[in-house]
Parts: sequence; structure tokens; C-alpha cells
Amino acid sequence: MTTLGVIVRAGAVLALTVLAAGCGPKSPPGYQGWVEADMIFVSPDESGRVTRLNVREGDAVEVGTLLYSVDDDLQQADLNQNKATLANAQQTYDRAASLRKTGAGTQATLDSAVSTLRVAEARVNTSETRLSRRKGFAPVAGTIQQIYFREGEMVPAQRPVLSIMPPGNMKIRFFVSEPDLPKLKIGQDVRITCDNCASDLAAKIYFIATQAEYTPPVIYSLEERNKLVFLIQARPNRPDNLRVGQPITVQLDAATTH
Repeated sequence: MTTLGVIVRAGAVLALTVLAAGCGPKSPPGYQGWVEADMIFVSPDESGRVTRLNVREGDAVEVGTLLYSVDDDLQQADLNQNKATLANAQQTYDRAASLRKTGAGTQATLDSAVSTLRVAEARVNTSETRLSRRKGFAPVAGTIQQIYFREGEMVPAQRPVLSIMPPGNMKIRFFVSEPDLPKLKIGQDVRITCDNCASDLAAKIYFIATQAEYTPPVIYSLEERNKLVFLIQARPNRPDNLRVGQPITVQLDAATTH
């Protein structure tokens, strides 16, 4: 056989292969996405220096676990001062009440002493609350995701010392084009695939954006650029098998794509 004959024959085989592949069943479409989580941030009400850190990244914590402590010298001093004021207010009230019973004191003096006593009690309660909040406790059960301030570092007021990731707060985010949007609905189950992941991962859609976006915030596919897309979010059925930031592919069942 001549060289030309070999080339023609090879081309014919390739054409038949392509034709056969094109006639075969189409695989369900896949949508590129990634794993995210709604973190719980734990922060002090007032600025201070972290004096003790009781957890490390990756630790599992339960509700009420002591996470960290912030220096409380100023809060303790404020509490001591308000307790002294409360003691004086209590003495003033006791004296006014005693004089009122004997008729030597006036009702106005007693009322003023009662008011002063109540204000002093309220200030003590406030100081005790401020002091107690120098310790950070876990508001939810989960895993310590990241620590932002270590022992000896100054943490500003209302800045998180650390973040907790509850398992139920993990989510899948992916984008679909406008023509594919009718194929998805709230409560629908979708399949998840990723590198070295279990084969039976799935997620349930709980959010479908009503407003379109032109470019997803994270691009994993060049084909998705400059398209009108909608954000979809789903909760995985096995969140422990996924990691935050991990790229994944979302696939629909074949029956859903028609």
C-alpha cells in the first residue's frame, strides 16, 4: 500500500471514530465551582492584649469551650471602683431608710438614696459583664479554622481573635449560564466531583440568585468569561470530606438535563 493510501485509510478511521463519539449519549453538563464556608468570628468587645490562647487551628470545640483570654486589668479596676461606690450608696440608703422610719428623715431624701443605689448596682453589673467578656467562649460547635491574634498581641475592639467553622455552614458555590438556569431548582440534589474525592458526594441546592453576574469572582474555566451567569449555592451531604477553597465540579443527573 502506498503512503497516500495509508494516510487516507487513517483519516477514514479517525472520521468514523469522531462520528461514533458524536452519536453516543451526551454526558451531563458540569459546572465549575468551589467550596466555601460561613465562618463564626469570635472577638472581644474592647481592645486588649491576648494573654492566653487555649486552642490551635484544626481543634474541634464544643459550645462553651474557653478559647482565649484578654488582659482585664482596666475592667477589674473599674469593677472595684464601682463596688466601692455601691457600698457607699448602700450605707446612704440604709441611713435614709432608718431616719425615715423614725420620722427624722424626709421621703425625698429616701427616694434620692434609692435612685443612687440603683444606679450604683447597675454600674456594678455592667462592670462584671465587661470583665466576664475578657474571656472568649465558643458560641457554636465546630473546628478552629484560623487564628488571627496570638498570645502577647494586641487585638482591637471587635476584631476577631479566631474563626470557627461549623460543619453545617460549609457550602458549594458554582455558576450556571442563563440557558441552563431552568434545569435547577431549590431543594434539588446535585452530584459533586473533585480530585481524590469520594465518588458518592452530593449536595442540595438551597439558593439560586435572582440577579445575573457577568464574571464569577473565581474563574476556573476560560469558557465562562464574559458570560451572563447566575450564582447557585448548595449544602454538601458530607462536609467533612471537603476543604474550604477546594475546586469542585457540579453535575446534574442525565434526566434533569433534558
